[in-house]
Amino acid sequence: MRALARFFARSHRPPMPLAARRTYRLAITTSVVLAAAYGWGLALPFLAPLFVVILSAKPAPPPGPKQLLMLLIAVMVSLGVGIFIGPLLQHAPLPALMIIVAGLFVSNRIAMLPGKAAIGTLLAMGLTVIPAASSISTALASALISTLVVGIAMAVVGQWLVYPFFPEDPSPSPAPAPDSPAELRWLAWRATAIVMPAFVLTLTNPALYLPLTIKSILLGREVSQSRLRESSREMIGSTLLGGLFAVVVWSCLSLAVSLWFYFAWMLLACLLFASGAYGVRRTRFKSSFWVASMTTMIILLGAAVQDSANGKDVYQAFWVRIALFLAVAVYASLSMALLEHWRGTRKHVKESVC
Repeated sequence: MRALARFFARSHRPPMPLAARRTYRLAITTSVVLAAAYGWGLALPFLAPLFVVILSAKPAPPPGPKQLLMLLIAVMVSLGVGIFIGPLLQHAPLPALMIIVAGLFVSNRIAMLPGKAAIGTLLAMGLTVIPAASSISTALASALISTLVVGIAMAVVGQWLVYPFFPEDPSPSPAPAPDSPAELRWLAWRATAIVMPAFVLTLTNPALYLPLTIKSILLGREVSQSRLRESSREMIGSTLLGGLFAVVVWSCLSLAVSLWFYFAWMLLACLLFASGAYGVRRTRFKSSFWVASMTTMIILLGAAVQDSANGKDVYQAFWVRIALFLAVAVYASLSMALLEHWRGTRKHVKESVC
């Protein structure tokens, strides 16, 4: 009887706290998908765990099969448009850039709708990453499209596998009050202004600067969610912290070069970032700071692994990328301040005239 009582006592333990469940879910899913992507041999394996963060950083149940199919169709349409824009960039660059600007605005506007942040971010990637790759080779762009589609599918399947072990509570948290349509349009234009300079730079050397475009898209999303006072510290600080962790994980990997060690080190790093994002560890930084640090680390580490596999100087390429990431973060902070100042001045002039 005593043993039976102990069994029922164990079975009626209080559930794991919600913040801890979210932390384990994000960290384990990211690490499992990373190992699967490298084991599968994807062209850019680091994109699959990056998609996990994009799709599941905001706590919610994973998309079902129907939602996954709709997501893949939407992304494939965006990627297909990106292939057609690639040749247009070479023969008529100005109209092509205008199309990309309009597409980025629409994708950023979609990302601000409730529950559509991941779709908007993926659409923005399709409108920038694919045209940049297509400017080099249509075959490269086609291979990248298959990598993106498979990476998204792997990210969602990873969520399906891990979510039952660390589910959300039955009662959903209330959604925040949306901004006005005029404010959302302004935020979408502001995010577009962050992405375009990095994209234009990527066109000069897509092989080197492609991670920069991905980082700028994520920064654009961060800018659209941040207020001026806190944005500079978050963008620059998260870039530095993500770069620091990329160096630490890369140094640990040099002790034993193995996919399982890569999985284990990434799991530890992701647990640290996710615990800050979901409040397991109380810090003065917002959730977006820790998520941005995590995505920066994944991008830099993934690019470093690719450089090592291609026989390039890993450290030289890493320092170039982290310098460019910091430059984009500083540019995003300054442009955000200037745009907000211009907007405030314009509003003040209109009020004075009226």
